[in-house]
Amino acid sequence: MNPDIPQKTPYAVEVEAGKSYYWCACGKSKTQPFCDGAHQGSPFSPVAYKAEESKTVYFCGCKHSANQPFCDGAHSKL
Repeated sequence: MNPDIPQKTPYAVEVEAGKSYYWCACGKSKTQPFCDGAHQGSPFSPVAYKAEESKTVYFCGCKHSANQPFCDGAHSKL
């Protein structure tokens, strides 16, 4: 089963040091790039990420990255 593709570009997000984020892996969340529970009943689960420092992070928008939850350019091959 393949995830939905909400967008073919990464999501640039300002993260806060010490805060946890849960990246949507299924592509169905209405709160992209983060999980809202839309994966329920599917084989997908959110990917946890804890920010070690405050900075801009590029979360994968196509859900096909081999480096989840981060963008690795996989969207350019879709």
